[in-house]
Amino acid sequence: MSDTLKELKESLLFTQKNAAIERSDAQIAEADAYAESYKAFLNTAKTERLAVKEAIRLAEAEGFVPFDRTKPLTCGDKIYLNNRDKAVILAVIGEKPIADGVSVAAAHVDSPRLDLKPNPLYEKSGLAYFDTHYYGGIKKYLYATVPLALYGVVSLKDGRTVEIAIGDREDDPVFVVTDLLIHLSREQMQKPAATVVTGENLDILIGSRPFDHSKESDAIKLNIMHILNQRYGITEADFLSAELEAVPAGFARDIGFDRSLIGGYGHDDRVCAYPALTALFALEKPAYTAVTLLCDKEEIGSVGTTGTQGAFFPTFIEDLAELQGTRGRHVLSHSLCLSADVNSAYDPLYASSFNEQNSSYINRGVVLTKYTGSGGKSGSSDASAEVMGTFRRIMDAGDVIWQIGELGAVDAGGGGTVAKYIANLDVDTVDLGVPVLSMHAPFEVISKLDLYETHRAFYALLNRR
Repeated sequence: MSDTLKELKESLLFTQKNAAIERSDAQIAEADAYAESYKAFLNTAKTERLAVKEAIRLAEAEGFVPFDRTKPLTCGDKIYLNNRDKAVILAVIGEKPIADGVSVAAAHVDSPRLDLKPNPLYEKSGLAYFDTHYYGGIKKYLYATVPLALYGVVSLKDGRTVEIAIGDREDDPVFVVTDLLIHLSREQMQKPAATVVTGENLDILIGSRPFDHSKESDAIKLNIMHILNQRYGITEADFLSAELEAVPAGFARDIGFDRSLIGGYGHDDRVCAYPALTALFALEKPAYTAVTLLCDKEEIGSVGTTGTQGAFFPTFIEDLAELQGTRGRHVLSHSLCLSADVNSAYDPLYASSFNEQNSSYINRGVVLTKYTGSGGKSGSSDASAEVMGTFRRIMDAGDVIWQIGELGAVDAGGGGTVAKYIANLDVDTVDLGVPVLSMHAPFEVISKLDLYETHRAFYALLNRR
């Protein structure tokens, strides 16, 4: 190859970087160390409530304090606002007037799972079950025969709240959705995958012994309720005011002989939420006020008081604006946001579902996504060329290894993020996240290097000048 041709190729053609090749041994070791702290977060934050609780614990250790709307703020102040224990906003006040805009890293902390129905407990044919309603988009058959843990809260009539966590301690029992044995599955195996296991069959097996050896009806159900009453002081009626979630039991594990990957439940989207936190923690006195938003309900449309469509985020910005004598809408119109959510990593075993040239790949860094949605970009905010250019410059200035990526082949399916809800507030927004294998499965897979590049990307945004 002539020198001229080589120079032209280097100057004119796009070459995707690979973090496993480009990063030094020392940088890879740094990423591996960072991954250990992330695994600890993932193991603790099995639900959105636990993720918010852990985020606040970590933030307070970094000097963050609850936001007081009546107290003036100065550069370097670190604050947080807890929204009903299911969402949280954290901020570091910047040097510039807030009217110049803020930098926002927005992620969600809810994940697909099985929720208990309001009246869940029943007994049938000598077995006790919890009736469930799945939350978010799942392949229902993947939840059969998977050990499950139970987390959540029960609100009692006297106003007290009882926390429940069963299934992840070494001496805990676990729970399970049963499946039909292969020997009797001739008819089941002919069904489409969507109906191999139906939503109404995702009930959790929780016991089989009757109370006091009784032959009375509902004696097994009574025994389960007696155990729960002794341990937590609840009655069956208290399920009517409970939020209980069945999630895969067990903890995050390294994958591969080289330990380059992490498998676990809840990467979507705590693998973005954690770097959004740590990048904020690394700031001292940013030029622009830096905000990390961790929200709930993304998996079902970002609805309600704790979802991104709610008033929580714009109200917080309005409160900050009022403290500096301006209006929240003016702040938002000058702001930048990375809407953090995972993307689909190219899987060569399912190549037909991807477009190779526009897919994201394991170890090639964090993914910038111009648009998500489905079909003709339905449900996407579709960032402008100028906004994409701005974030390209931010990523390159921060020495971030990044890639572009769509959510699979056109018409193969699709999905959305919180980006459109932030963009609807007049905030320039781009999707960014970690490529994931087996997304929405009980055991998802990500790369340690991609995880760390996501931390670097958030830091580049939040620390921009």
